[in-house]
Parts: sequence; C-alpha cells; structure tokens
Amino acid sequence: MTLLETRARTGTIARINPVAKLGASALVALPLILTLDMVSAAVALVLECVLFLFAGIGWREFWLRTWPVWLAAPLTGLTIALYGEASGTVHLEWFLVRISDGSLLLAGATVLRVLAIALPSVVLFITVDPTDLADGLAQTWRLPARFVLGALAGLRMVGLFIDDWRALQLARRARGVADRGRVRRFLGMAFALLVLSIRRGAKLSTAMEARGFGSPVRRTWARPARFGRPEWMLLSIGAAISGAAIAIAVAAGTWNFILGPS
Repeated sequence: MTLLETRARTGTIARINPVAKLGASALVALPLILTLDMVSAAVALVLECVLFLFAGIGWREFWLRTWPVWLAAPLTGLTIALYGEASGTVHLEWFLVRISDGSLLLAGATVLRVLAIALPSVVLFITVDPTDLADGLAQTWRLPARFVLGALAGLRMVGLFIDDWRALQLARRARGVADRGRVRRFLGMAFALLVLSIRRGAKLSTAMEARGFGSPVRRTWARPARFGRPEWMLLSIGAAISGAAIAIAVAAGTWNFILGPS
C-alpha cells in the first residue's frame, strides 16, 4: 500500500474535515515550538495518545506508519546529548563531545518534543483523503480552485510515479541491463522517469483544460466540505492539549521560552 492509497476509516476523527485536522496539528505543535522542556512535551504526548484511539487505525498500521518518527527522535536526542550546551556535572568530555547533566536533560526534552510534534501530524495524515483535503482547502479556506485542483492532480500522480519506477526496473531486468552499475542504472531510470512524467503531466494538463478546470467562472463542487460541530470540537481538543501542556509546564517551573532573551 502506498502513502496515497486510502481505505474507508471507521474512526471518529476520520470523518472530520481535513482542514480541521491541519488546524488541530498546528495548535498542538505551537507551544512545543516555543519551548524546550520535558514537562510540556510529555503532557502533550500523553494527551495525544488518548486522541489516537479515535483515529480509526490499528496498532500494526500505527507502528508501520510512524516508525521513522520513533527512529528519528532518539537520533536527534543522541546528537543533543553529545554536542548540546553543557551545564551541571560533566560526565564525559572528548574533543567536541561533552556529555553533561544539562545536555542529557535537553536530549530527553528534544526526544519528547519531536514525538509530540510529529506523531499527531503523521496519524492525522493517515486518515486524510487527498480529494477531501482539496475540497476543504478550496471551500473552507477559499484557496484558488485552479491551484488546489492542480496540486490534487499532481498528488494523485505520485502513486503512478511509484508504479512506473517498478515497471522500469522489471523492464530493464528483463533486458539484462540491471545487473551491474547501480549508480549508472539509477541515473538512467531517473532520466527515463523524468521524461515519462513530463509527458504524462502535459497530457493531464490538456485533459483538465478541455474539461474546464481552468475556466475563470466560479466552479461547483461534487462534495460539499462541511465545517461544523465535530471540526470545532477537534480544534478545541487541540487547543486544550496546548493549554494543558503550557499550564502544567509553567506550574512545574520548567517552561523554557526559547524565543525569549537568553
């Protein structure tokens, strides 16, 4: 299954307007961008895990889709632990590496921060259908329909792009030209795929123009994008998670406003 292939979702969040999902993700990420402390990130992450239960995805799919985040977060923390600002007791010092209490604390906060920002974005993206997202952007945010539909068409082509790459691999292997020279083979396939994509894009553009997608008149929509109580509730939940993370961090005295004066 590719990233753009979707299936019917049964979760409560799956039926919500994708624009509200983007807004909720932004509300959750905002306080975590402004601060770097373990308390606010930990509170946000715990509350997000409760929200994930209503996304309508299984645990297997959750781990398959989010494993890059779980891999990137510890690596980011390791970098901060080795090269972050040193403070307190220094446990190890060698050349540019300096591990101290302060760098370890920053590393833990960074790991939680990455998880708290990235996980809701990935989970909410899983439940988004590209067509629903385009409808929401054009009807709710009033973005130009021509731009939105063009982006949707390009996004739909990504699945064909992957299929074309696989077909080129099989064709070259059948002709006996895929056994050696990996770099040369990759460059040749990339150029062939570029030519194929340009041709397909030109045909798609002509077809869309012929069907009136570029006309200056106001267009109608087959599926109306509704923004009602469920969408406002999701935005409220995102704001509540942010508010709880900020309040608890301030009460615990760990709030560290990174944009403030040093």
